[in-house]
Amino acid sequence: MYINKSNQLYKPRRILYYMDANELVISNFYNGIIDNKINKHTNSFGTYDYPGLFYIKSIDKNVIGIEYRIDDNRIDYPSDLESIILEDSYFYAIEVENDVEITKDFIKDIHDKLRLDDDANRLYSNLAIKDDYNVLSLFTSNDKIRILYEMSIVNDRAKDIINDNREKLEKKFLYNMSFIDPITNHYNWNHIVPFLEMPKDYGITDYIFAHFDIKEFRILNEVYGHIAANKVLCNIVKKMKSEKYIYTSARCHNDNFCMIVKDMPIEEVKEKLTKFFNDLSILEEDPNYKICYRCGVVPMQRAMLSGNRVADAAKLAQKLGVNNNKTDIIIYTDKMHDDFLWSTYIKAYLDTAIVNDEFVVYLQPKIDIKTEKLNGAEALVRWNYKNKELLSPYKFIPFFEKDLSIGKIDDIVLNKVCEALSKWKSMGKKLYPISVNLSRKVMYEKNILNHLNDIVDKYGISHDLIDFELTESATYDDPVQMLEILNNIRSNGFKISMDDFGTGYSSLSMLTKMPLDTLKIDKSFVDNLGTKNEKENDVIVIKHIISLAKELKFISLAEGAENKMQVDRLKLLGCDVIQGYYYSKPIPIKEFEEKYL
Repeated sequence: MYINKSNQLYKPRRILYYMDANELVISNFYNGIIDNKINKHTNSFGTYDYPGLFYIKSIDKNVIGIEYRIDDNRIDYPSDLESIILEDSYFYAIEVENDVEITKDFIKDIHDKLRLDDDANRLYSNLAIKDDYNVLSLFTSNDKIRILYEMSIVNDRAKDIINDNREKLEKKFLYNMSFIDPITNHYNWNHIVPFLEMPKDYGITDYIFAHFDIKEFRILNEVYGHIAANKVLCNIVKKMKSEKYIYTSARCHNDNFCMIVKDMPIEEVKEKLTKFFNDLSILEEDPNYKICYRCGVVPMQRAMLSGNRVADAAKLAQKLGVNNNKTDIIIYTDKMHDDFLWSTYIKAYLDTAIVNDEFVVYLQPKIDIKTEKLNGAEALVRWNYKNKELLSPYKFIPFFEKDLSIGKIDDIVLNKVCEALSKWKSMGKKLYPISVNLSRKVMYEKNILNHLNDIVDKYGISHDLIDFELTESATYDDPVQMLEILNNIRSNGFKISMDDFGTGYSSLSMLTKMPLDTLKIDKSFVDNLGTKNEKENDVIVIKHIISLAKELKFISLAEGAENKMQVDRLKLLGCDVIQGYYYSKPIPIKEFEEKYL
């Protein structure tokens, strides 16, 4: 049987409107059927909860009813129901699946078990389940039954804090509030800071620092309940206390923990932490659910140099743990720090760079492999950083791709491409399609199609001259929405290409539904063609991608051809278009115009 100990809650003095509940009414209630005399008041203004089944000791009977706030002239109180005033009280709420039979013995058994647990975990007050309660209430929702047991107040320090009665707060309480986590009764982050500021006071000469959290902790809270989730937190603390290689540790906040660990070779610390997290991967309430963690580890040299800022480094590494259904242990490096600083800086500087027109578009020709004539081009962005240094895309694109900053770059490229096409159109030059990137971060933006139309139409450019490229991995965020967006883009006359095909794990069934014009074979398959490192499997894959493209009436384009042997091999395999250094590296728009138009 599944029991979710969900919450402790407060209900103020209120009025319960009710009707008597016989066996049929109670049976219907458990099946989600509530008499309309009560049910019609659900979600009325001033109701505290949904209709429920109540046992009221003072009237000694079961009733079906709904609770209202008292004495509010804005409320239309029921006139056809009996009523009773219920005094304010605290309740312990649990949820059980409705496939169990709810009897008096069942309710009492859970009540007795709850009384044995210290489950309140409240910061400023302590509650206890009453032996002799006046109100017991049950509610149904989503195939679950919620039972509310009445509680009494054992200790209320909240009153002294609310009223600023400082003299009534004893030193032990204040110390615990400052340095002890109330859920786990273990140290909190405030207790760790002195160790980082003055490690010698504890006799620490060197150490490794680790910071970790629980992946999908929200699921533990919402599905299995706060009590089960809190038990996981307590189990982590027990484990940290038991390991001799850990100097000290703390629960920092929520599901985040840190440990100051004795120095050891990195492979050894990874081995110990792997076992540490494996031992904590089982959820007692559901052995089939695997708990995974995300841990950032700062080696001794970096930890000592970071001092009391070491947690920043650990959390930076921790954020890189993105594998699903797997525990990640990430070792901090100086490069992570450099990348973080660079990323933070360029995102702050981006708008200034745009105003200064620092982003430059280069074009790489696409050549028809049979005629060796121009077929089109791909637009590639470079950053003329502060007009001093030309940065390659890998120096900035990956950082902008982590948020919607990449959309600003995509817009710049599209505008510059349209500007060039408009100029060439006015000069009477022959126009060829140019492909521009459509980043997956912006592809799902609301009104993206109108946005793209507005940019292109501003320059009076025919839509079929713009070819939007998406990477293969972009197809997996939301396949249904992605297909809708692509079909809308295609129906507006734009072309669509899939970049880097073969490097991901495309669903062939999805590929048959996608409105593509071009499949671009990734450079990694082309690199070894015509060399001593040529692999038969690579050739087979290229051959079948080309065959697949032809069957689906897509154009096949191979990227990265750098010599004649590669071009000849691709031509023999039936490829349609080549994009690579053999014909041309990416060149400025002006040079492209002079050379090809």
